[in-house]
Amino acid sequence: MSAPRVPDGYDPSAFTPFAVTVDLAVFTVRHGRLHVLLVERGLEPYRGAWALPGGFVLPRESAGQAARRELAEETGLSERTAGALHLEQLRTYSDPDRDPRMRVVSVAYAALVPDLPEPRGGGDAALARWTDLSRVLRPGTPGPSGSTAPPADGLVPLAFDHGDILADAYDRIGAKLEYSCLATAFCPPEFTLAELRQVYETVWGVELDGPNFRRKVLATPGFVQAVDGPPRRTGAPGKPAALYRAGAATTLHPPLLRPEGRTA
Repeated sequence: MSAPRVPDGYDPSAFTPFAVTVDLAVFTVRHGRLHVLLVERGLEPYRGAWALPGGFVLPRESAGQAARRELAEETGLSERTAGALHLEQLRTYSDPDRDPRMRVVSVAYAALVPDLPEPRGGGDAALARWTDLSRVLRPGTPGPSGSTAPPADGLVPLAFDHGDILADAYDRIGAKLEYSCLATAFCPPEFTLAELRQVYETVWGVELDGPNFRRKVLATPGFVQAVDGPPRRTGAPGKPAALYRAGAATTLHPPLLRPEGRTA
C-alpha cells in the first residue's frame, strides 16, 4: 500500500500546536507498605517540588517508548530493567491549564514493580525516591495537585495534576488485582504465597484469611506455578514455605474479590 497523500491545501499551522508528555505512577511494596516512585523536579515550573516521573514525547517515538525512556532517565534504572517492568496505559489528561508553560496533553501510565533498590535522579530530576503512598495520598480521596504549598492534611504536595493521576492509578491497580494476575508483578521471580498475600493486603488495606487465600490461589488455573526445589525459610515461625512463580494466566476465573468490612 502506498503512503497516504496529504490533501491539497492542508495547512498544519491552522491548528494551535501543543506538546505531548508521559507521566508514570510506579508502585512497589516495601517493608509491608505500598510505595510510589517520586522525583524532585530540577527545573521550572515547580522546581524543587515532588512529581511523578515523566517528560516530553520526542518527535520519532511513541508514548510507550517515551514512558520507558523517561523511567530509565529520571530514576537511574537500567534500560533493561525499565523495559521489563509491567507498564500499562492509564488515561489521558488534557485540561488546557494543567501546565503553565503551554498546552500539554499527558498520557499517563501505571507500573507495578517488585521491591527495587533506591533509585537515583537523572535527566531533569534532581532526586528520585520511593515514598510511602500514605504520605502522598489518602485512599478514597483526590490527591493534592498543582501547588508547592503543604496541603492542610499534611500530605506531600505534587506538581501539576500529578495528585489526580496518582489517585486514578491507585484505584486502577486496586481493581485490577481482583480480576487479573497482576499481583505477581509486585513479587520477585520466586515468591511464597504469604508474600503474594501481602501484596493484596497492602494494596487493598485489608487483612485476608491465609488458608482461604491459599485455597483460592491454588484452585485458579495458571495463577501460580510451583518451583522445583527445597522450600524457603521466611523468618516467620513454622516450617519453610514452598516457592512459586507467576503462571501463564493473565485473568482470574473466578475473580478474587476484596472482602468488605475488613481492615488491616
